[in-house]
Amino acid sequence: MKFSAQRESLLTPLQHVFGAVERRQTSPVLGNVLLRANDGSLTITATDTEIEMQAKTDMHIDAEGEITVPARKLLDICKYLPESARVDFDSTGDKVKFNSGRSRFTLATLPAAEFPVVDELADAQEVTLTAAQLHHCIRSTSFSMAQQDVRFYLNGMLLEIGSGRLSCVATDGHRLAYAQCETDAEPETPVRAIIPRKSVTELQRLLSSAEDEEAVRLKLTPQHLQVSLGDVRLTTKLIDGRFPDYNRVIPIDGNKELLIDCATLKQSLTRASVLSNEKYRGVRLALESGILTISSNNPDQEEAIDELEVEYTGDTAEIGFNVTYLLDVLNSLETENARIVLKDGNSSVLVTPDQTTDSKYVVMPMRL
Repeated sequence: MKFSAQRESLLTPLQHVFGAVERRQTSPVLGNVLLRANDGSLTITATDTEIEMQAKTDMHIDAEGEITVPARKLLDICKYLPESARVDFDSTGDKVKFNSGRSRFTLATLPAAEFPVVDELADAQEVTLTAAQLHHCIRSTSFSMAQQDVRFYLNGMLLEIGSGRLSCVATDGHRLAYAQCETDAEPETPVRAIIPRKSVTELQRLLSSAEDEEAVRLKLTPQHLQVSLGDVRLTTKLIDGRFPDYNRVIPIDGNKELLIDCATLKQSLTRASVLSNEKYRGVRLALESGILTISSNNPDQEEAIDELEVEYTGDTAEIGFNVTYLLDVLNSLETENARIVLKDGNSSVLVTPDQTTDSKYVVMPMRL
């Protein structure tokens, strides 16, 4: 295999796929990327066997072929070369020569036959969305995914696509995030899939650099999801499990409603969190007519109290929360004001953006 290209033509697709490279190095070839040169293009593939990312770039190919090379080393070499540098790539035997100007590198390789690749998805259902729609729903919910929970189905995000509607849901058992938006999608049968945490993270990173109206093509089978965006393709295994009925978790009996400026509340919570217990991160919210008092304390007998003027005329109420959970919700809201609805100190609270219910956030209370 032999080709020449500008540094950026190799660096950009490498950066797109690098997140899928196996970190634990359970197999040497999983620390490599597969380079396949044919038909006037170079395809770069990375995988950890759970997720596969593939990026294609057009370039002049002098000799077709395929080989695997160390992913991190190749990426670092490309990053540290000067901008617009010309690179020459020549694979012979079990070594690759990589030259640019007066810089010369020789990398060890492994045969392409050892590299595991995902077969084409058979009998897949196809759905097309815009990048903005999918990115909005993922960004608004992904922070609530569990990490290494024994309930494996929580270590991911639920994707649902019905007639004209896209929704994403994530929960770790202490909080829940739900977001939806209208789409032109008309799937043959309603889509319901649990996407693993790592794949959600890589998908969000990919979508963050896309144009809002750029088409995102989804192919789904019961076991796999494949997402194509431009010249980049992500294929992931799905989590086989039963996601909780999230509609039963969203409270509907709250009788105390508070409207508050998101930025003001974030600043107050951040100040109070300085003196919260470092392990439990608890803060107490006390609500009375026109005033919200946020307080915290820690085992050193230190205390923080912060008062805010708010739009509230109901009964007094007091409730405790993990401050990190509240801040995560406020950071995901895209409106100036947040609407907070609660019942009492022992019931979950519902947070929504002002004037819309497209996003809903549920946070369980904390005993302080």
